Amino acid sequence: MVLRIEPLSIASSHLWLACGTILVAAHCAPASDDARAAKATAAIRARRRLMSAAPAAGRAARNARSRSPQAGRPRKGRYNRICPGGAWRQYRMQESRRNYPAARIQPILAVHPGRAVAMGKLEKNSIVSRRSVLSGGAAAVGGAALSGLATEANAQVPTRWDRTADLVIVGAGVSGLSAACEAAEHGASVIAIDMNFDIGGHGIMSGGQLHLGGGNAHQKLEGVTDSPDSVFKDWTRHDHRAARYSDRDLVRIFADWNVDTYDWLLKQGVKYETGMQQSAASTVPRQFRTIEWHIPSEVISPRRNRNGSGLVRPLANSARAKGVDIVLNTKMTKLIREQPLSGRVLGITAQGPNGPINIQARKGVLLCTGGHTDNVNLRRTFDPRLTEEYQVACSAYSPQSGDGEIAAMDVGASLWATANQTAEAGTAITKTRHIGCQWGYNSLVYEPDSPLFPKARAMGLTVEDFQNIIMVKENGLRFFDETRSGYDFFAACMSWSGDPQKLNGGGPIWAIFDQAAVTRERWKTEPPYVDLSGWFFKGDTLKELADNIAGPYQRRKMNPAVLEETVAKFNAGIDSGKDEFGRKALNFKIAQPPFFAAWTTPILHDTLAGLHTNTNAQVVDRKGEVIPALYCAGESMGGFAQHGLARCIIFGRVAGRHAATGRVASAL
Repeated sequence: MVLRIEPLSIASSHLWLACGTILVAAHCAPASDDARAAKATAAIRARRRLMSAAPAAGRAARNARSRSPQAGRPRKGRYNRICPGGAWRQYRMQESRRNYPAARIQPILAVHPGRAVAMGKLEKNSIVSRRSVLSGGAAAVGGAALSGLATEANAQVPTRWDRTADLVIVGAGVSGLSAACEAAEHGASVIAIDMNFDIGGHGIMSGGQLHLGGGNAHQKLEGVTDSPDSVFKDWTRHDHRAARYSDRDLVRIFADWNVDTYDWLLKQGVKYETGMQQSAASTVPRQFRTIEWHIPSEVISPRRNRNGSGLVRPLANSARAKGVDIVLNTKMTKLIREQPLSGRVLGITAQGPNGPINIQARKGVLLCTGGHTDNVNLRRTFDPRLTEEYQVACSAYSPQSGDGEIAAMDVGASLWATANQTAEAGTAITKTRHIGCQWGYNSLVYEPDSPLFPKARAMGLTVEDFQNIIMVKENGLRFFDETRSGYDFFAACMSWSGDPQKLNGGGPIWAIFDQAAVTRERWKTEPPYVDLSGWFFKGDTLKELADNIAGPYQRRKMNPAVLEETVAKFNAGIDSGKDEFGRKALNFKIAQPPFFAAWTTPILHDTLAGLHTNTNAQVVDRKGEVIPALYCAGESMGGFAQHGLARCIIFGRVAGRHAATGRVASAL
């Protein structure tokens, strides 16, 4: 019998297996270098030479002991102090030349501080025999401990798991819940965690827009002719910004799963509104909405009539009915992989209400943590102009921190289709429609009876059109035609404002208007409509207004004279019919006090780039290789720039099915 463990990592107090003696370290110093390992090996060889030259009497005595009745009985372990700084335990095995010839027992067993992998737990009075070594140690470990040494690299693997499931899902939003239902339908046990006090993420706050076609029953009812091939062609168009940079392999899967997903959602209890729209890159109507959830208290959103609740609540109920365990108020802190950049993903560590927990994933971990747009440093990876002043829709409930992407990159994952994020397609960046509040996204109004209102603080003033205002940067200057939007408008918004201390980002943007505009728009300029804590200001004169502006991102004082001159030039353009920025809507001067400044900086929404995955939603590393047992879906996933919930649902299903069964997405 030869037990050989390669000398790749040796504790400073050397540990070796020689002459039938196993020395197991408890609390050793960290591993030393190769020179020390070589020295230990040389010492063992010297010991063997001495033993081979021992007197005949000594050999006879040893042989006599091996033939004695006690020879087959292993001796009890005892502690030995054999070097400074190392508390070692020595176990003696039977020293039978027949079973353990000294010349054939070779070094070396490496150890990790605090435990010896190959030999199992350290017990004070353990008895070690040849059988227990083979069954409880080397044989049981099966090479993982004998050839995969216990080094600092796998110190992150916990010694205890608090929970275990086949599939562990991080994020109980639309993609996570879709994956949970799909995996459970295929026999997998599922734990889904979410950092929030309720489920849904962005999805429950959304308008419930689904972009599903391919010739589904809804389209047939509306008289629309479509096919999966048409879906694929539309979402890989070169002449549309939302489709130009698509990963076509992923779009092919998306297209092929459209019809099945439409039917599958009905089985989960989702209901659809009638009617369809044509939008984005589609050349035929494919967009429709879910019906709002029927229990008002379960519509966790800025206001009522949020149809996303009619998607999220049925999915959650279906998941729970299938045995899925949804754990709230629990945030993933790291992924656990066998080695930092190799091996399979074993599970996660999360922070729950009662402290940290380790959750083991037998078949896989699925990241559905949403996007990264709230993470200023990460979003500037894609566009360095997106500095701290740009707020993110839905952050009052569902911050997009990029935790999933960061955790995956920590274990070797790569990003994908990043051009989609910088193309400013869809609603990656949008013009605010509700001004004077922190979060003024087009379709979100935080009403006072919403559970989210204490954080949102204001509803905002809804702008029907932009002819009643002008927009100025923090320097008091206009920069573009306020009635326009789109690529050029956002480029102007993010252009340099002249602040020598802040070269990136466009700075805060303020809507300037007067009392006459308030009357025409029927606005109310007090709480709860506006946020007086840095997002809305008033002045009896333009000078006073400029002096009062001091929002959280206003880095320098607005020059009153500059603001006065800006308004005067705008008013003069109305008289002449010529605006310096080519604005056509020149109907109302800004002249009647008091004057107002309302926050109207563009707001971010969709994350359109994320982790690199293959068509099975398996995460791919920087070498282009799959990270075993790691999946991603939703806005954490890169691929293509489709606004809405359909891509989240489909790739959640793809991930859930593959994790549960190994069945590839193309085999639908």
